[in-house]
Amino acid sequence: MRPHRRGSYREGKPTSTLTTVVNVPLRPTESRFAMYTTPTERRPFPKRLKAALVIVGVLAGTVALAGAAMVVRMNHVPADLNLGTTRTSNAGLFKASYRPSVTPIPVNRLHSWTLHLETPRGEPIEHALISVDGDMPQHGHGLPTHPVADTYLGHGDYLVEGLKYQMGGWWVMDYKVTFQNKTDTVRFNLMLR
Repeated sequence: MRPHRRGSYREGKPTSTLTTVVNVPLRPTESRFAMYTTPTERRPFPKRLKAALVIVGVLAGTVALAGAAMVVRMNHVPADLNLGTTRTSNAGLFKASYRPSVTPIPVNRLHSWTLHLETPRGEPIEHALISVDGDMPQHGHGLPTHPVADTYLGHGDYLVEGLKYQMGGWWVMDYKVTFQNKTDTVRFNLMLR
């Protein structure tokens, strides 16, 4: 008979209990690990495999949480969303309104708007520099085109060309306006079908 290890050794001394195993030759179908196959005694689980499973579990959990957050974000539209076509700029330097060339505003088709700008006292803003930007807050992407508002039509009206929305839903349009060495921004919300 020989002592059989069921733990680790340090300096030649066992750190766990020893069992006595009869030195019997194995049958061809048995392996030297046959002693670990009973339900109460299983072969130890490798530490590297445990670590890999923990890492995979953490990554899967992170991906699931990120997916859930994205679904919540994509389905959230503020209840008090102002869909008005006339707005005051963020700092109150001007009032803006828009008039689309086609109603309802089309999806997947180029169209234009007329943007009207005036001072808080109602005087038209002439020859302003305007930059245009638009995006979908729920989806995190912008317009498929680069619209411009560089044609002044007179009486505070500007032609905004190159507008195109590739899908329905909540869109925002931002107009950054510079006039008389002052810059301010106005935002319009759209709900397209």
